[in-house]
Amino acid sequence: MRYAVIFIISLTMIFPFLWMISASFKDSLDVFVFPIDWIPDTPKFSNYVYIWQKVNYGLLFFNTLKIAVIVTLLQILTCSLAGYAFSKLEYPERNKIFIIYLSTLMIPYQVIMIPQFSIIRMLGLSNTHAALILIHAFNPMGVFLMKQFFDSIPKELNEAACIDGLNDFNIYYLIIMPLSKSVIGTLVILTSVLMWNDFIAPLIYLNSEKLFTIQLGLRNMISEHAAEYAPIMAASVISIIPILIVFLKFQKFFEQSLVSSAVKG
Repeated sequence: MRYAVIFIISLTMIFPFLWMISASFKDSLDVFVFPIDWIPDTPKFSNYVYIWQKVNYGLLFFNTLKIAVIVTLLQILTCSLAGYAFSKLEYPERNKIFIIYLSTLMIPYQVIMIPQFSIIRMLGLSNTHAALILIHAFNPMGVFLMKQFFDSIPKELNEAACIDGLNDFNIYYLIIMPLSKSVIGTLVILTSVLMWNDFIAPLIYLNSEKLFTIQLGLRNMISEHAAEYAPIMAASVISIIPILIVFLKFQKFFEQSLVSSAVKG
């Protein structure tokens, strides 16, 4: 019974993706035909050709990939450094500062949206990828994940490294980070998925079409009076491939992080 429930839930979750793949090979008029024709008699590969030639999907893909990669690398750096400082360094009111920083997670994005936009405009970063990179370079949840993992590393390891003459940065870089592959893999998956699917921030900060990300490009394919759903589905299929690759690449680290959390719990 339990496996039957798991199977039904899994099928429910994968159904939209299978439908999207099927629809990407149809005419736009046939996308919503019911009952669903899962395997079209004459698959239309022209939908994939269309998005590359007419929609300039290659540029959209490159812009999204650039932002996602840079933000992911920055978050690994900033979150690990902050997590190490909160976990291993001793200074006054460390725990209070951490709680205050973590409490920013409870602030809705709509509250900080206008002040954030004003700061970005004041810095002269409006309509640039740098704006998106800057506002996403720091992640309280990532700091929390890093700190919790670093807390599980024995302090004796730091003390032994200090006796050997290593400073805090060398301990962080040479000892702590090589031991943190599982939590880094988790952060890579979470951050890359978040940035790849981000729609609100690009919508707010980007005006030039040459800077648009995939999500804005998909939105532009829907006009006021009509939408080319088959090419949209084709573009959506291609857009999930990088995320799927990232997940498969870092899945084992993500599972190790879950197992580690369960054992500590």
